[in-house]
Amino acid sequence: MKEEQHQFLALVGKAPARLTVEEVAWVLGCQPHDIPILIAARLLKPLGNPPQNGIKFFSRAEVTEFDKDRAWLAKMTQAISQHWHKRNASQKSHCGNGEQNGLALDAGANQETSQPIVVS
Repeated sequence: MKEEQHQFLALVGKAPARLTVEEVAWVLGCQPHDIPILIAARLLKPLGNPPQNGIKFFSRAEVTEFDKDRAWLAKMTQAISQHWHKRNASQKSHCGNGEQNGLALDAGANQETSQPIVVS
């Protein structure tokens, strides 16, 4: 936040009506990369109808209500936890396919014979 904005908001005495992803993360005590997870889980709804790759703003009033709701915070925590659990599990399953000790196996190699392949 710019210094001018900080000074103005200190004079006004309240946060802006629209919050950015980073500001929402600060209020809710999570990381900015967790906000898309909460949107996908339908726990947060951006204002308007922003494009998928557009800047998203959120209602300060709605977000400050959420940060007081213990049940909503539990749902938020569960959604984030489940997302990362599934993502980590899928990465682990992808790592085990076709690799051994971090090296990919050559599908065309003949593992039954111990003779070297001679290329002339």
